[in-house]
Amino acid sequence: MNYDPPRHVTQHWSLAKPAATGKRGIVVSQARDAAEAGRAILDAGGNAIDAAVGTALALASAEPWNSGLGGIGFALVHRAGERAAEVVDFGPVAPAGLSPSAFRLTGRMTADLFAWPEVEGDANIHGPLSFAIPSAPAGYELMHRRWGKLPLADVMAPAVALAERGLPKDWFTTIKIASAASVLRRYAESARVYLPDGLPPVPPYQGSPGFLRQGRLPETLAQLRRAGLRDFYDGEVAATLAADVKALGGVITADDLRGCEARILPATPVPWRNGRTVQVATGLTAGPTLAHVLDLMRNASWGKAPDAAWYAALAAAMKAAYEARLAGMGETEPRAAESCTTHLTVRDAEGTMVAMTTTLLSSMGSRVVLPGTGVLMNNGVMWFDPRPGQPNSIAPGKRPLTNMCPIVVAKDGAPELAAGASGGRRILASIAQMLAFVADFAMTPEQAAHTPRIDVSGTDTVTADLRLAPDVLAALAAQGPVELVEPAVSPVNFANPNVIARLADGRWMGISDAYSPWSAALAQA
Repeated sequence: MNYDPPRHVTQHWSLAKPAATGKRGIVVSQARDAAEAGRAILDAGGNAIDAAVGTALALASAEPWNSGLGGIGFALVHRAGERAAEVVDFGPVAPAGLSPSAFRLTGRMTADLFAWPEVEGDANIHGPLSFAIPSAPAGYELMHRRWGKLPLADVMAPAVALAERGLPKDWFTTIKIASAASVLRRYAESARVYLPDGLPPVPPYQGSPGFLRQGRLPETLAQLRRAGLRDFYDGEVAATLAADVKALGGVITADDLRGCEARILPATPVPWRNGRTVQVATGLTAGPTLAHVLDLMRNASWGKAPDAAWYAALAAAMKAAYEARLAGMGETEPRAAESCTTHLTVRDAEGTMVAMTTTLLSSMGSRVVLPGTGVLMNNGVMWFDPRPGQPNSIAPGKRPLTNMCPIVVAKDGAPELAAGASGGRRILASIAQMLAFVADFAMTPEQAAHTPRIDVSGTDTVTADLRLAPDVLAALAAQGPVELVEPAVSPVNFANPNVIARLADGRWMGISDAYSPWSAALAQA
């Protein structure tokens, strides 16, 4: 007989992610261990800012491939009683000594990640020249100093404890480390920490997996707990970090670290349907592009549920917004799923909401662990276009365009929804859909998290969840190329969003991405 193999799918099951519901605080994170840390901080009397900072610091050891002390990010903070959110900008900045001449083009195009030319030795993708100034600790320090309630030592206690325990050596850790192993092995401390015996750690066939010590990260976190987070920039940790970078051939100096400061900016309000305002980060994030998408969607088909016409309108709006974004600002992040980030969302009992996105950029960032501190450094230089004369070209002291998109939605000046996602260019589409599902189609966050989505990460192809209805897929195909994919743990075909929102009965619900195995939403009792 003649036989055509069917479409191969990797996951033959139906996944359901539990939501967290309550009247007090909720913490949502891509790693449950970090969410537990945030909830413990709330239970100890901390506010949403304390919990967000503590959760982010816990992620340095609990989810090292996505974020950490060597990363960067943005946060939206809408404090209870205030009518507008504020942006904490601790985004990427190139070192003062970064020279475009260090990134010579090979004359070839990169095979997977970029729509721009390849650099010799992939120096902009991994290694010591790929580091942007690590501003995450500066962002956390500013947030805590300005709005925190508990002493820093209490906020950092869970992060230190988790680092002393170590990274779980389970199946998900194996996948994440193995995906970066070919480059991790090039750097001595990275290989020593993450590739024991030259191979990724694997869990035992039975029983508990055990834990992996991440170099000197526990000592570094303990020092920051004692001395304060600015020690990362002008103290003992800073001196060790600068010496390590210099020894490896990097260009971040002690002066770069001393000059690293986060900043607080007003959020950009975007008027939206039903009297709501979507508050986004300004400048070199995906916030302005989300505002463009929302403007294009105002006259879309808004029925009781997202239908074929609505998905088609969203796809068209996303393509148009990306065309404007890339024409005006240049190519930015890789299209591939290798781009990794983390997002956390927090609400406290008083009503303050925080949406924070933080990243190393690639999975495992630069793949360089600094031996003196255990800090895994970002590869933020990869955000820049290596071609000279472009809007986003490499330059010293420059800020590149990023795709992070935390949001807080307010009605009558009070925050009622906060969300964000990880996933590079895929972030934007996921946030637009989660916003619509919850705020416009009256889904609960739990329903929204399990609703099939599309992705548009450029100006041409739509990626569509194969579970979408045939009429939806047909409407998308009528516009242009459609790639059918399954939502899966790996490969990551869609962004990983999480959200906290108010329910109709006055309670609050939070949920993490249904296909993130470690993620969790936890509510205070």
